[in-house]
Amino acid sequence: MRILIVEDEKKAAAYLQKGLTEQGFVVDVSADGEEGLHLARMVEYDLLILDVMMPLRDGWSVLQELRGGGKATPVLFLTARDSVDDRVKGLELGADDYLVKPFAFVELLARIRSILRRGPARQPEQFGLADLTLDPVRHKAFRHGERLDLSPKEFALLLLFLQRPAEVLSRTLIAEQVWDIHFDSDTNIVDVAVRRLRQKIDDPFPKKLLHTVRGVGYVLEER
Repeated sequence: MRILIVEDEKKAAAYLQKGLTEQGFVVDVSADGEEGLHLARMVEYDLLILDVMMPLRDGWSVLQELRGGGKATPVLFLTARDSVDDRVKGLELGADDYLVKPFAFVELLARIRSILRRGPARQPEQFGLADLTLDPVRHKAFRHGERLDLSPKEFALLLLFLQRPAEVLSRTLIAEQVWDIHFDSDTNIVDVAVRRLRQKIDDPFPKKLLHTVRGVGYVLEER
């Protein structure tokens, strides 16, 4: 799942990005409201985390523009503005939740997962192929009933494959979606990650699901 954080405090943004990335989310960060609005319009995010007071454009107007343009992406306000009037305003403008700084990360994570379960843009609660299943909200994956011990990147990689079963995914696409980087042909980061994922989801089981398409990329499918 992909989240956009619109936050002008660099330390706060870095803290959020690190914590959510460790939970398996792909996280983009914008430091001002104008850029945040542009990204939210151009990219399909599963959730936006908005501050209120930001350079160029405040969070109120970002949300107004998005809802006015028909964008239903779930929005969580994360701000130091703690008055009842501010909370009511945020919710009336179309926010899905409102959390006041300072906050506990575990509470933020719980609210994010709650929004993603009920939000209009939420993903299916589970993805699956053959005896392989993945629950993105509860951050669990199983093969043949056995819990898979996946790193955050392995989890994100498996989610990408399960979102696009039987589709050959290029190394470039995988790098952009999972690592949010432009692929460099001199690096083997994707191949190493796929190999490690295969060791966990395929090697212990007789039926193989993750296949290499020579010269193109990788595909998750039953054969």
